[in-house]
Amino acid sequence: MSEDPDFLALPDLASRTLGGGVPYANDELFAERENLIKTGPAVFSTEDFGHKGKIYDGWETRRRREPGHDHAVVRLGAPGVVRGVVIDTAWFRGNYPPYASVEATSVEGYPSPAELQAAPWQTIVERSPLQGDTANPFAVTAGQRFTHVRLSIYPDGGVARFRVHGEVVPDPRLLPATIDLAAAENGGRVVDCSDMFYSSPVNLITPGRAATMGEGWENARRRDDGNDFVTFALAAPGVIAVAELDTSHFVGNAPGWAALRGIDAANSSLDDQDAWFELLPRTRLQPDTPHRFRLTGDRAVTHVRMDVFPDGGLARVRLHGSPAPGQRDELGLRWFNALPETHAREVVAATSDGARADELVASRPTTDPADLPESLRGAFGT
Repeated sequence: MSEDPDFLALPDLASRTLGGGVPYANDELFAERENLIKTGPAVFSTEDFGHKGKIYDGWETRRRREPGHDHAVVRLGAPGVVRGVVIDTAWFRGNYPPYASVEATSVEGYPSPAELQAAPWQTIVERSPLQGDTANPFAVTAGQRFTHVRLSIYPDGGVARFRVHGEVVPDPRLLPATIDLAAAENGGRVVDCSDMFYSSPVNLITPGRAATMGEGWENARRRDDGNDFVTFALAAPGVIAVAELDTSHFVGNAPGWAALRGIDAANSSLDDQDAWFELLPRTRLQPDTPHRFRLTGDRAVTHVRMDVFPDGGLARVRLHGSPAPGQRDELGLRWFNALPETHAREVVAATSDGARADELVASRPTTDPADLPESLRGAFGT
């Protein structure tokens, strides 16, 4: 078990809010598999019983009477490099699995459960002991991009939540010309925040619209002369054309104003305040309103800082723009180099003969986009 789970600050790639799912479990007699990726913590009631026994907010299998073990397959809502997992056995005290392991795979398209069963899986967390009623963290060092993970429990039992923290690595073949460069599902992330007393700033860049105020970012009330802020690292350096600042559901606690600044961190330090430049001047916001602002600048940025004045909450932030020249190639190289060998060979084989595909895969990491087949580079949009 990891003693220093720094990966907890990274997004949960399996989260339902990113589009994650649980397409298969070999058994879910007592509690259904979909509970594994619910966004909130597990809840428990001493009075909830059904015809199969105690109802748990998690995934629970029957007691095994034969050799073997149970497992559930999770589809990552945002494929990426897994840096750590949390196997949370909250409320499972006499019925948690004593051991677990985690396997991962990377596949093309949208495979069926049967096709996933036949996919090449590799272990990213060795069989390890678990504690009951505990969030059990495990660091992962595989360093490859995966699309699915499999939680295996030995021999049976219940797990409340399964978190898969990591770095999003989008498939550049599927990115449109103009994208939300801040979106978590595209690889954007939060790197700094002044305050997250009520809720996390990561909510700002999750998919879809917030259903409640609790699904946005809200800070504490300020009692000084300062202001609150969030800094986003973009999925790729690019020029922002349209910014959306959505205060939906924030009626009496929206910011009065907001401003956006950008920086090119490839040439300047984030700590150099003089290197930041204005994208959107301090602008009045309305409560419970999705705001859209067209930005007129033409300078590429790697990071955007949103300042809110003096404090308050927002539901979502969208930063629509185009990756800077050459950046789609960079995204393509990162994606291709992070693919497990089997998946990389499948991708290249579709555009090259078998010998060429083997040569390309064996020579990774590829550093020059020109080494990739032209048709594959074309799929990146370059």
